[in-house]
Amino acid sequence: MPPRRRPQFTQESIDQQLQQIHLLDPSSSSENLEQLGAYLRSLQALIDSKDAEIEKICSDNYQDFISSVSTLFTVKSYTDKMKQSIASLDTNVSQLGGNLVEKKRNLLHTRRTAANLDEAIDTLQACLRVLDVVDRVGEMVKQGKYWSALRSLEDIQSMPATSLSHTPFFQHLLSSLPSLRAQIKDAVRASMKQWLLEIRNISTEVGKLAVEAMELRTRRWKSRREKDSILRTSRVGSAVELVTYEKTEFNVLENERIRVDFKPLFECIQIYTALDSLEELQRSYQADRKAQSDLILPNPLPLASLSSLTQEISGFFIVESHVLETTGTFRSQRDVEELWEALVSRLTTAVEQSLRIETNPETFLLAKQSMLSFIMTLEANYSVASLQSFVMVLFQKYATLLETQYGKRFESIVNQDDHIPMQADTDNQLNLILGVVWIEDAEKKEIQSTPAPYYLPWSQTFYLCCEELRTFAQKFYSFVDGVSQQQRSVDDLMSKSLDNLLGQHISESIGKRLAGTSTLTQIAQIITNLEHFQVACGAVEQSITEFRGVIKLNATGSFETTIKKALARIADIISSKLDQFFELSEYQWTPLAREDAPSMYLYELVNWLTTVVDSLQIKESYKNEAYKAALEYIAECLMGFLTGRDVPMMNENAISNILIDVDFLEDELKRIGRSHLASVFMELRLTTSIPLNDSVHEYLNPTNRSTSYGVVRHKRLQALLEKLARFGTTQRDQQARELAEKRRKEADAVGRLYPGEGR
Repeated sequence: MPPRRRPQFTQESIDQQLQQIHLLDPSSSSENLEQLGAYLRSLQALIDSKDAEIEKICSDNYQDFISSVSTLFTVKSYTDKMKQSIASLDTNVSQLGGNLVEKKRNLLHTRRTAANLDEAIDTLQACLRVLDVVDRVGEMVKQGKYWSALRSLEDIQSMPATSLSHTPFFQHLLSSLPSLRAQIKDAVRASMKQWLLEIRNISTEVGKLAVEAMELRTRRWKSRREKDSILRTSRVGSAVELVTYEKTEFNVLENERIRVDFKPLFECIQIYTALDSLEELQRSYQADRKAQSDLILPNPLPLASLSSLTQEISGFFIVESHVLETTGTFRSQRDVEELWEALVSRLTTAVEQSLRIETNPETFLLAKQSMLSFIMTLEANYSVASLQSFVMVLFQKYATLLETQYGKRFESIVNQDDHIPMQADTDNQLNLILGVVWIEDAEKKEIQSTPAPYYLPWSQTFYLCCEELRTFAQKFYSFVDGVSQQQRSVDDLMSKSLDNLLGQHISESIGKRLAGTSTLTQIAQIITNLEHFQVACGAVEQSITEFRGVIKLNATGSFETTIKKALARIADIISSKLDQFFELSEYQWTPLAREDAPSMYLYELVNWLTTVVDSLQIKESYKNEAYKAALEYIAECLMGFLTGRDVPMMNENAISNILIDVDFLEDELKRIGRSHLASVFMELRLTTSIPLNDSVHEYLNPTNRSTSYGVVRHKRLQALLEKLARFGTTQRDQQARELAEKRRKEADAVGRLYPGEGR
């Protein structure tokens, strides 16, 4: 019988039933006992109602329950049998699965071991890959691939996080990266130092190429300057030359002969920049370059190697200029200037010390050429003002030595001259000589118009000195050629040197030579040479001013002074010869009567004098001066007879005889056309006229003395009067004695005149 269907209670029905169980009104007081009693009664009624429902339900389902219990017992028996079967099966299965579990356990352990091995293999392979990178870093360093090596280290450090990242091996590797970077840093620095050594070895060649290029440029400009006179004062590097310069592409750092590779330096800068150590590299590079610059100049500096040393310095700073231009902020202008200024200072000091005891100007010229090439090569990139000033200091010393050297040559030329006029046998010889000497155009044409052989008015002194002067000027200006300088200072120095050479070493040497020359023809030749030197002074001044610079020579005055000395020397020689004639004069100082003719010695004297003076190859004015000097000497000798101490006394007849000789001399002067020289006897005539005309009283009158007897010296007049008085005292007749007394008194009166008057 199928079991009855049990009533089903829903949640809603249960809630409805619970709603019926309200013991108290929520708004009532808990102390209301009546309501509590009512509640209890209601609750009891509900219980009773539910018990009745339960009994009814049990009564209705009892048979179903009994049937179900029977079914359950049947099921239980079957269940017990099944449990026994299951237990038996479980025992069998347990026996069979024990081995399987053990195998499974072993399999799992093996799998865990294999996984660990795989992980270990992966880790080792990762380590090997990292170690391979590290090993390749070493190989790259050896191969010079410093940047790749550094980047590899950066790649290692920036690897993404893996299982390897937490291993001690990887941590140790990371800790070793700074040392690896240091190795790369040291390697690239060693590479740069090796590069610096190579740069030092090729700096001379670089400088040599730069100097050769500049010399080629200089030769081209010199050729152009010689064709255009407007450009003669412009030097290489001047504004005019820079405008007209046709640049040619020639790189002294990379050409057919040499190639300078700056890669090691650039790599080093790149590596140090990446390592944030650029300042360290800058300090190291500056120290290395300073050490190299200190080693360039030996001490002492051999002048023979100055050219190669300046070329090495040029190469050094050409490299520095390239580094400054191509490395950005790696090199500062101040660092390079510091090296430049220090090396220039040492160079100038070393050259100055080497030249301190040097006396050969050619050595200074060679030093200048090396310094000038050095300056012109680097002046576009570096300040060369101090070097240019030093070259001008060398120039002043050079000019002094050159002046001394040529001064000795001029003195030797003057001392070895035979004072014989030069002669040119052919037109070629004449043209060669005329191309050397400086003379007036009129004289040149006059010489060329005469037939060969050509007799020239000057001697070897003038020709050789002109030749040496041209060489001197050429060497003088060859030093400053191409040098940036103040033209005025060079011109002043040239003027001073030429004045010294012309005045001291030529003119004064000729003057000294005059003192030992006693031949009038030689002295005349010297005067002719001096005259030509005067002309040459103006010609030299004009020539240099036209082609070089403005100079002003004052040596003409020195030659004028020497000409005066030469004329005085002629006068001295003539005077010494005149003394020989006066020794033959044999004057009678107390003759009884006057002579009717002049003294015989005067004929020979005049004949000798006119022959000698007129034969001198000098200007007419100089001959006139020679005549005048001779006549003054004659007048002085005659006056010495009248007033000197050698003749103790004389009479009026002796004075008259002297005047007859004077008349003869004046007549001879008229005969040779030099009557104007008779004025030299004015003092003698006026002095003798006073006692002969008995006009002492007129001389004592100040007015007459200043107007009529201005050339008379009262001391001489006094001596003449005393001699006449002394002669009168020796006479026996009264009249002569009285005249003697009168002469004595007149002599005393003249002697009392103001001592300074009439001298």
